[in-house]
Amino acid sequence: MEQRKLGDLTVSAIGLGCMSMSQGYGTADRKESERALHRALDIGYTFLDTASVYGIGHNESLIGEVLHSRRDEYVLASKCGITNKDGKRGVDGTPKNITQTLDESLQRLNTEYIDLYYLHRRDFNVPIEDSVGALADAVRAGKIGNIGLSECSSDTILKAHAEHKICAVQSEYSLWTRDPDYKVIQQCRDLGIGFVPFSPLGRAFLSGVVRDMTKLEDGDMRHSMPRFSGSNFESNLKLVDELAAIAADNSCTSAQLALAWVLSKSSDFVPIPGTKHVKFVEENAASATLTISQSDLGKVEEIFDPSAILGERYHPSQMISLDPDD
Repeated sequence: MEQRKLGDLTVSAIGLGCMSMSQGYGTADRKESERALHRALDIGYTFLDTASVYGIGHNESLIGEVLHSRRDEYVLASKCGITNKDGKRGVDGTPKNITQTLDESLQRLNTEYIDLYYLHRRDFNVPIEDSVGALADAVRAGKIGNIGLSECSSDTILKAHAEHKICAVQSEYSLWTRDPDYKVIQQCRDLGIGFVPFSPLGRAFLSGVVRDMTKLEDGDMRHSMPRFSGSNFESNLKLVDELAAIAADNSCTSAQLALAWVLSKSSDFVPIPGTKHVKFVEENAASATLTISQSDLGKVEEIFDPSAILGERYHPSQMISLDPDD
């Protein structure tokens, strides 16, 4: 697979988001997850993304158990800062929690070193300099190689980078979520920070496979997301149908076209579509080889103009943990 620069790291043009192997989008099959992880490395993925909170440690343990013997084949990214205590989600960016979470992550991941370690969310009760300072201590201790931020504003990125060099910023970014376009992406460019779009397929919505919400399991997180609810869902689905038509003209899937659009936005974008199935690991990888005309890329971008998207991307209870630009 094509390689791209992500700050000081070199990784595959497409990474693998591993969260769904442990939570979020219905029940995962352990054997299929194992096959998906190995298949990803076999076909050229060199960038795997997880977090301490995914499955409350399960996701990190899965990677540590399945890929321990192949640790030198991939760049490993994980995250700290989001907590889940007794089923209640919270944010804790204190140096004490960061240090403790990192040590626990290293143990679960069965490794002495994490290549890229993100602050998963900013803790508004803790100065960002204190949180990044704790991560900088971990760099000096040799526990992590690079520091990342997730879902942070351009102002937070600037303050954090002044404390210690930031390697990458991760934000939700896709055809139907372009909030970072306004300030975050430019700030990253100005500072030489790589950009990692997560949910580049809109939580599978842009793939066109989610057409009936009643077929999703009761615990699927998309049930709580406004874009997947009622009339919002029906309206947004019409946009996906238009995407599918252009994809058909290019002999590719809707998901591949959506990923090709993200890849085309900048040579230092490294999207991390998540999946727990081998077939989608393979399908997503193939998008890096597509040649789509600028005309068609422009058409799909116009179809998903932000004004055409109905519904917020998160439930209000989760929106308050974000650090948006004004």
